[in-house]
Amino acid sequence: MPAPSTCVIFNPKAGRGRAPKLVDGTRRWAAPDAVVRATEVPGHAIFLAKQAAEEGFGRIIAAGGDGTIHEVANGLMLANRPDVVLGVWPLGSANDYAFSLGLTPWWKSQGKGVQLEAKRLDIGWVTGAGRELFFANCCGFGFNGLVALESRRIRWLRGIPLYALAFLRVVAWQYRTPMLKLTIDGIEVTKPTLALTVNLGKREGGFPITLQAKLDDGRFDCIHVTDVSRWELVKYLPGIMFGKVPADHPKIHQPTASKVELEADEPMCLHCDGEFFCKPADDIRRATIEVLPKRLLVECCIP
Repeated sequence: MPAPSTCVIFNPKAGRGRAPKLVDGTRRWAAPDAVVRATEVPGHAIFLAKQAAEEGFGRIIAAGGDGTIHEVANGLMLANRPDVVLGVWPLGSANDYAFSLGLTPWWKSQGKGVQLEAKRLDIGWVTGAGRELFFANCCGFGFNGLVALESRRIRWLRGIPLYALAFLRVVAWQYRTPMLKLTIDGIEVTKPTLALTVNLGKREGGFPITLQAKLDDGRFDCIHVTDVSRWELVKYLPGIMFGKVPADHPKIHQPTASKVELEADEPMCLHCDGEFFCKPADDIRRATIEVLPKRLLVECCIP
């Protein structure tokens, strides 16, 4: 009897603790012969994914939220097995990467009438201070990182309401615009900076802020917010929640890039898919973010 070709890695705490039941139900219609492995601690999915790839599994499914996908993607990159397919079962609070992969119709229909296709997609790579981390969907500096950090303190909300409340808390208590030297594809600019988004996908923290982004074009879609006032941020929040980032604001810039270099005048808060490359306590002030084109084979429904 041939060995199973699919391994499902899931976070039992995802979906507010509903993940085990959801994984069991999904397995019946999506991958009945799969081997299922649960994570035990933060970071464990990196080890499990790398181990599964090295064991010879041809398809490894991240069942959970963006954090689980982030860890599984990192494990696959560390295993250096470009032929292994990453699958996604969206069981998290935001499911940003699944949204960009076009998985919503497939997920809602339980696979009926919707076909998945494995495509080679880009992945982001962050380096600095002797560290490295890959990300599948998004990377955020400053205000964005602080929102991701604040969202972890809120246990009673999910999705956009969760990140909207975290957004407002950071506006009220942690508004800062430190000087940032930003080099985008070799072009340097130094400005007070509230936030920087570096996206492969279309959403960050549930907000559809880079809807024009493509996962396989070799480019990041960026949003650089300089010293916008906190009152303007609150004014723009309803629009941002529905993908309406001001296109002509003089303090909001939207370049694309393949390489972004950061040098801040104070310790950085930098998240990758909602997980942290560094927090202010780490005292890291420089980082480089690069696109690795079409390095990850992913099941998706995008054209």
